[in-house]
Amino acid sequence: MLIVPLQAIPNQTVTVTLNGQVCQIDVYQTVGGLFVDLYVSNTLIIGGVIAETNNRIVRSAYLGFSGDLAFVENVNDSGDPYYTGLGTTWSLAYLFPDELTA
Repeated sequence: MLIVPLQAIPNQTVTVTLNGQVCQIDVYQTVGGLFVDLYVSNTLIIGGVIAETNNRIVRSAYLGFSGDLAFVENVNDSGDPYYTGLGTTWSLAYLFPDELTA
């Protein structure tokens, strides 16, 4: 597992290489929750996926992304991610393919 650095701001874009994949991750807060878009080599892989604690974001191998992303809690029973807790209460984790269960 690798932690993708995020800031406690409502809208942000992070560019990071994950397992050889050049990724752009957009994280944005709306009244409906925190959402994620993932691009690999400028191609949209997933868009508008709601961020839920300990719930994988990509989920489907057919989308062509190796591994997965998930928000993990650093504080127990903190609910689903909200931008003010990014980097402290919640971290965005990249899960390598061998860390995923079938």
